[in-house]
Amino acid sequence: MRSDAMLSLETEPVGRLLLKYAIPAIAGMVVFSLYNVVDSIFIGQWVGEYALSALAIAFPVMNLTAALGTLLGIGGAALCSIRLGEKNYEGAEQAFGNVVLLGFIVGVVFGGLTAFFLEPILIAFGASEQTLPYAYRFMLIMQLSAPVTYTFFNLNHIMRSTGYPNLALGALCLSVLVNIILAPLFIKIFGWGITGAGLATLCAQLCGCVFVLVHFSREKSTVHFMRGIYRPRRKTVLPVISIGMAPSLLNAFGCAVAVVINRQLLDYGGDLAVGSYGILSRVLILIAMIVAGLTQGAQPIIGYNHGACRTDRVKKTFMLTLWAGTAITVLGFLICEIFPEVIARAFTDNEAMIGFTVVGLRIGSAAFALVGGQIVINNFFQSIGHGKTSAALSTTRQLLFLVPGLLIFPHYFGQNGVWLSFPVADVASVVVTAWVFLRFIRNYKPNVVLMNNE
Repeated sequence: MRSDAMLSLETEPVGRLLLKYAIPAIAGMVVFSLYNVVDSIFIGQWVGEYALSALAIAFPVMNLTAALGTLLGIGGAALCSIRLGEKNYEGAEQAFGNVVLLGFIVGVVFGGLTAFFLEPILIAFGASEQTLPYAYRFMLIMQLSAPVTYTFFNLNHIMRSTGYPNLALGALCLSVLVNIILAPLFIKIFGWGITGAGLATLCAQLCGCVFVLVHFSREKSTVHFMRGIYRPRRKTVLPVISIGMAPSLLNAFGCAVAVVINRQLLDYGGDLAVGSYGILSRVLILIAMIVAGLTQGAQPIIGYNHGACRTDRVKKTFMLTLWAGTAITVLGFLICEIFPEVIARAFTDNEAMIGFTVVGLRIGSAAFALVGGQIVINNFFQSIGHGKTSAALSTTRQLLFLVPGLLIFPHYFGQNGVWLSFPVADVASVVVTAWVFLRFIRNYKPNVVLMNNE
């Protein structure tokens, strides 16, 4: 339990430590994002534009599924780091065990229910006669495989937070490599179309799941499978939920927002406009995932040193992460503004969809340079156990700013009003996040009793 990997979080220079953890985490998040990007490119080029639009319809369901997964996976990973910093090794094991059990149960229950009601859900989320068959075939496989998905990604988060960032990256790389090999084989050569894309993703996640299960079966790992750690405990489950609430709500509200976007685009531009949002969202999420990988690399360092009451190391890690996160989204903003057509043509050769996507990327990413700082600040609150603050900040963009914009702007600007809602919401939410953070950081003092943090 008292591994050198964990001790280095308190002793190794912060800059070197952040690179050590952030580079594999960033690579891991990029690799993870490639699941959606690879499927979208293959489906758009080999199945057709309506199948690509179907992925945009399926996106809210995938967000909702991810919301429950991150509630446990990210919350459990952060709690493990904090408990290890407190030298509470039993508490870290209990957090791990509870995430394993609850993640599997949630996967079975939620995946089964959504699979049973999948068709009406997709219709409510904006599926048309042209897109419903594609969306249904793809998402049925995804929902039935939810227990595998939750086990793989939840344990991957904990693997990273307990001192094994390179192994966590290795699990993701293995999974995506399998997906990249099988997707063209299943989609094009075997002729299974969008069903093949779903089966390729399932096989890829099964491989990654086996990888992480083998790791946690070894007694030498920082936390591992053992008797007595799986029974749900209030003192463990409540902090996990509290910390994981922010990313969970972000995904859940992202589901609701995606439904509104799809509905508005369907009214003002049709199925091809919905497909253009599918391209735009995957590009922006890919860039945001790089920042998320950076913050996941910082999370064990911040969480451990918060638990160890090392304020200086917490603040230094945060500042380095803030500058790097902002630089990433500035670069993403420049790419979207300068090369929107190149990006669009990678996904489709339909000229109407390309035109929609070019306009959407240029308007929708207009304030994207500011988003990196907001992601870093939200993750900081999450990493030190202030789940309620992080959750509140995560919901401001979607509920307070983006949804009203989506309901108002299209009446005046048509389809472009949907894209305009994005930068307006970005600017407003960044202002609120910065104000909350500056008020908090003046009096910040680590507190090893997590339940007293809120």
